Amino acid sequence: MDQETSRDGRDGHVGDSVCLGIVTVSDRASEGVYVDEGGPAILSFFDEAIKSPWTTHYRCVRDEQELIESTLKTLVDDFGCHVIVTTGGTGPASRDVTPEATIAVCDRMMPGFGEQMRSISLAYVPTAILSRQVGGLRGSSLIFNLPGRPKAIRETIDEIWRSVPYCVDLMNGPYMDMETEVCDAFRPKGASR
Repeated sequence: MDQETSRDGRDGHVGDSVCLGIVTVSDRASEGVYVDEGGPAILSFFDEAIKSPWTTHYRCVRDEQELIESTLKTLVDDFGCHVIVTTGGTGPASRDVTPEATIAVCDRMMPGFGEQMRSISLAYVPTAILSRQVGGLRGSSLIFNLPGRPKAIRETIDEIWRSVPYCVDLMNGPYMDMETEVCDAFRPKGASR
């Protein structure tokens, strides 16, 4: 399933247009057994939190490493996504291969993303230690894995995204203006517009 969503920037924004990717990794959702709720939860966050104009490319794929890898590569290399957020496939089950796919396509890893996401989730559930979420860079794009459930997605992304706009800045990407009431993104003094 492929979808594209675009939003104009909100009044008073000082940001540039940003291209985002959402990848839901789920055998059952990709086959239509149930409706994907993870991808829409991420999209809802983007809609609430990002003030800049943005475009999102959404994909829902099976739990197959080669397919996940090719999807991530396409979103970065062909569509130019500055940030790609995945949901699903990060646990210990044999078909949970999203971290392996992410590692395979990244040039450099950003271990702080996985560490922080597990730390956030541990405040809610002890099973957060079972998550194998990772984050990394492919060229000038940031890719990271979120949990699969909408509640866990929002608990995590609301906090973790605070570091994403400055990460994109450091990779010479577009300036992403945020709604501070939803996500008070951190930038060092002098880095904000």
